[in-house]
Amino acid sequence: MHDIRVIRADAAAFDAALARRGLPGASSDILTLDGERRTAQTALQAKQARRNALAKEIGQGRRTGADTAALEAEATGLRGDMESLEARAGELDRAIRSVLESLPNILDPAVPDGADESANVVLSRFGEPHDFGYAPKQHFELGEALGMMDFATAAKMAGARFTILRGPLARLERALGQFMLDLHTQEHGYSETIVPSLVNDATAYGTDKLPKFADTMFRTTDGRWLIPTAEVPLTAMVMDDIVAEKVLPIRVTALTDCFRSEAGAAGRDTRGMLRQHQFRKVELVSVTRPEDSADEHERMTQCAEAVLQRLELPFRRVVLAAGDTGFGAVKTYDLEVWLPGQQAWREISSCSNTRDFQARRMNARYRSADGKSVSYVHTLNGSGVAVGRALIAVMENFQQQDGSIAIPDAVRPYMRGLDCIVAG
Repeated sequence: MHDIRVIRADAAAFDAALARRGLPGASSDILTLDGERRTAQTALQAKQARRNALAKEIGQGRRTGADTAALEAEATGLRGDMESLEARAGELDRAIRSVLESLPNILDPAVPDGADESANVVLSRFGEPHDFGYAPKQHFELGEALGMMDFATAAKMAGARFTILRGPLARLERALGQFMLDLHTQEHGYSETIVPSLVNDATAYGTDKLPKFADTMFRTTDGRWLIPTAEVPLTAMVMDDIVAEKVLPIRVTALTDCFRSEAGAAGRDTRGMLRQHQFRKVELVSVTRPEDSADEHERMTQCAEAVLQRLELPFRRVVLAAGDTGFGAVKTYDLEVWLPGQQAWREISSCSNTRDFQARRMNARYRSADGKSVSYVHTLNGSGVAVGRALIAVMENFQQQDGSIAIPDAVRPYMRGLDCIVAG
């Protein structure tokens, strides 16, 4: 949510920021509505002042026996005028909010220009793709040949974009998630958290998922939403709160199932586990003071990178271009892992700074250490990392020519000594 005072102060700059995202200017419509609202509010205040004055005059008149009929008639008329003005001001306020909540966050100046992902910029790389000496297979070919990845049975019971994992492959998926949680809690200072998988409208709205992304989420018959990521409940833990400055930064993590309808993704990654309706992810969320969020963004991304480094997976850090940056973010780093079966770099983590965009929507603030001021917090979120995609990356990068899967050293302690997954 945007601060309308920023738009009033420099409408041209606001429109220029929207233009970077390929959107038309919106300041004229917003300021027109804002002007009408302020006019209505001023008129309402004037009538309230007159009504207060009339109340005193009527009281004095009654005490002295004067005729107050005309004054009472005026007061009655003012009451009707005030009700109309209150209704109009409320209507205009909702109209302004409707426009503001539909507009994406203002991009950081460091975000590269560009209409889509083709303009993303690679910032760094870790490791090099392995030369197998033979044509590496994709994860679904490996998993099905092992008899441990079953798409047909999953489709029979739930439809497309679901997977059943069995045996050691299921254990490897679980091991990856536990490894990530332990790394982030024991070495990176995040607090492990278990959160609801269902949230209400206010929570989804506050974390900028509603109304923009309603068609990408699943809704229950009682009006709740299945979480598309643990970012939603983790961030909302400070909704409508004023936290003390001394507790910042807040760093929390959770391993949850995530649910996405994948609306608009027809035909994309239909084979395998890359794009699922249900998947598991370790999420990182930070709540900071405004002056700390840029550094926290770098720190969070490094925490996600540490997962891939420990797993010995080739990856690169990419800063997203203007046209590819998500709705609520001012700046996003994607970590892209190399998938030899696809011969392609694919996103495995996305770390974003939203600054006060979410905080304004959910009214999340902090009180300064001296107690003199209350300000909006900044919120950040990132994948630390997507467990299903980490499984895919391990399978494809650690595959052997016979179709077996070597276990990375980092997760062997979670596999009860198993160092290789073989058929049977």
